[in-house]
Amino acid sequence: MNAKLHRLICSTILAASALASGAAWAGDLSDDDKAHRHVEKTNVQVGVRPFYLVDGLDDGKLKSRLQQCEAGPFYRSQFSISHRGAPLEFPEHSRESYEAANRMGAGIIECDVSFTKDGELVCRHSECDLHTTTNIVNTPLNAACTVPWAPGGQAPKCCTSDLSLSEFKSLRAKMDASNPAATTAAGYLGGTANWRTDLYTGRPAGNVVTLKEHIALIKQWGVSQTPELKEGDAARIQLTFGGQAQYAQKLIDTYKEAGVDPRKVYAQSFNINDVLYWIKQEPAFGKQAVYLDPIEPSLKIERMSKERLRELKKAGVQIIAPPMWALLAVNDANEVVPSSYALDIKAAGFRIITWSFERVNLTQGAAGRGSYYQFDPEGKAIKKDSDMLKALDVLARKVGVEGVFSDWPGTVTYYANCMGL
Repeated sequence: MNAKLHRLICSTILAASALASGAAWAGDLSDDDKAHRHVEKTNVQVGVRPFYLVDGLDDGKLKSRLQQCEAGPFYRSQFSISHRGAPLEFPEHSRESYEAANRMGAGIIECDVSFTKDGELVCRHSECDLHTTTNIVNTPLNAACTVPWAPGGQAPKCCTSDLSLSEFKSLRAKMDASNPAATTAAGYLGGTANWRTDLYTGRPAGNVVTLKEHIALIKQWGVSQTPELKEGDAARIQLTFGGQAQYAQKLIDTYKEAGVDPRKVYAQSFNINDVLYWIKQEPAFGKQAVYLDPIEPSLKIERMSKERLRELKKAGVQIIAPPMWALLAVNDANEVVPSSYALDIKAAGFRIITWSFERVNLTQGAAGRGSYYQFDPEGKAIKKDSDMLKALDVLARKVGVEGVFSDWPGTVTYYANCMGL
């Protein structure tokens, strides 16, 4: 078979598989949405990283399978969920980061939702992370921070709720990093990890994004979106919105006012009360609200019991999103396998998504370590960066997750396309 015919056959099989099997969350899409996704498949560019990771895998079935898809074509997949845009290379929650995620075929794009002091919702991972994710400390707005940066002073704390909407929009997004030892504000803005980059941080101020702007972009691109209502200062939430329930309602109201189909919104929160509120008060949105599992043994937050899982299912929760490490384990043969917790969640009847792929560095001897790979602390199965694909494969095929958040969505898109997800 010649190469041209092989590519044509692969293209036909991939496209047919995607439409016939219905990608991870495609059951919630209309026929028009599915057709739109099919038409856009030739526009997706996953970047060079997936090819690098596949090439680095040890020889075996997974590597052979993934190599067969190198010619593409690549198309959008609901299995590929953008985590804060594409922050492996672009400043998180910036317009450029979202655009990169869209080009890499993310079928669902996230906006972590915080708020300004005048009650506008904006895309930031935390209410108080502006001192590490924007240039605020090197602008006059440093004075407005809860704790301004000062040479030799205490650690700065700059919050979205310190600013008005117009002040927030004057900021420039940067990679999430800082240099606490710096003696100048400009120096404090450094510290980017050597496995990330500052190549794409040169855009002028104003590339930070509000929730309304995020919604407009996502509608333009025709994909789905997953807003995460972030925990905030309770006193400021009370002052700004009147309470947590009103804050949760504000998020849904913003989508309703923009005319967004609830089937294309996956509202999420670590606060179970937010999820239960949406289920009861906004059932069109609540039926696919995502409960972000806060499991964290280092903080003495243990896994949910079988009884608790049954309680949540009875209360109407349909989708649970634990971190990747909680869904995986390593067996005696040093193979990645589903964890007992993953099996319990599946047995309780939940749909599962997980976070966050390519969030940590697995090069330079870091294999098997870090919060996202703590299921393999000794690096018995995850020995190098390419071995991340082993974990992704088990999450998809054996755990049965419906979507994976990633800091470089192109890698998950590549995998999903190759596997017909």
